[in-house]
Amino acid sequence: MVILLLCLWSWPILGHTQKSPLLVPQQDQIPSLLDDMDSKSLITAARRHLCYLKTLPSNTAIHLGKDIYSKDWLLESMETFLAILKQKQSPAEFDQAIRENFTLYQASGRNNNRKKGEMLITGYYEPLLEGSLTKNSSFIHPLYTTPDSLLTYLDPATKKKTTGYQNPKGEKVPFWTRAEIEDGKLLAGSELVYLKDPVDAFVLHVQGSGKIRLSDGSLRAVQFAATNGREYKSIGKLLVDEEKMSREEATMPTIRQYLHQNPGEQKRILHHNPRFVFFQWNKKKDSPIGSLGLPLTAGRSIAVDPGTLPTGVMAYLVSQKPVIDQGGQLLKWEAMQRFVLPQDTGAAIKGAGRADLFWGNGYYAEIAAGNMKEQGQLYFLVKKNAKKHSSVAAQLTSLP
Repeated sequence: MVILLLCLWSWPILGHTQKSPLLVPQQDQIPSLLDDMDSKSLITAARRHLCYLKTLPSNTAIHLGKDIYSKDWLLESMETFLAILKQKQSPAEFDQAIRENFTLYQASGRNNNRKKGEMLITGYYEPLLEGSLTKNSSFIHPLYTTPDSLLTYLDPATKKKTTGYQNPKGEKVPFWTRAEIEDGKLLAGSELVYLKDPVDAFVLHVQGSGKIRLSDGSLRAVQFAATNGREYKSIGKLLVDEEKMSREEATMPTIRQYLHQNPGEQKRILHHNPRFVFFQWNKKKDSPIGSLGLPLTAGRSIAVDPGTLPTGVMAYLVSQKPVIDQGGQLLKWEAMQRFVLPQDTGAAIKGAGRADLFWGNGYYAEIAAGNMKEQGQLYFLVKKNAKKHSSVAAQLTSLP
């Protein structure tokens, strides 16, 4: 998980838009800008994002469709949004104030969807798992720290940065796959903590962070550190392709249940995904850290593909959220409309048709994240009347 800064000569650009993955909707196409969460969480997430924007180089700019905005205008946009939010207006007044002061851009959505702007919205969360700092008869499945052998180098064939290691011949080659690491025990000595269940370990690789309860009762947070550089492959898609379950059934709870009911197939299925994640302790403990280096805010932080969608602005998400009973049974789905911040990335989150909502931790978060694969729309907000930054746009767009 890294911040992707794409440069046009000396100008850092946030949000790469070669295929113009943003639409400019008409006013009557914009939904009511209501928010189904508390304002405190939104203020927290927005303030964190404001701090992030302030750390960017002064000449940073952002592409939104055909328009380009400077860092100063991004800061002013976020500050204006916070100022409006703190006025504590009625929902209708707030909606009107945002429409009057901001231009909205919409993610163009999935390429295979006939309806422009339709996206697949999924969720992720912070699992709580039992673990041990030492291997014993119960805890035998390790999470690993980043090994010293992991290298980042320029692939001479593709001319792109890649991840690998140096073999005994001195050649730089792709790093080992999940199967090679786990079957060959190739990372002995790099163990961070041990878990009981290989499925739990795999889920933690997918979620990217979690909390570990040790035998003495203490709680420690683990955080994404690096990957082996291999491409992510979905085990849910594998099970659907093999007709083990339908596309609708392929949720995390159902996949987990299948793996536990078919232990003989576990290794083959888990090893279908060659991507392997390395971890580190998160000393802050309050919340997982996203790819922008910011603590994630439950219900407010989303993961997007920074190669196609912008990370420097406020966003607005329209989708569905689950309603569950006290026993954890999923009762129904209801409308979800809220302001969110693009503060993270994910291996499976690719293109302008995907977004992943961080649900936080706890029982509801696990159920929501595990079951969510809903249609939705995502809008990005920038303050209107960016006239004083036209010279920035002129310099950028005039470059060959």
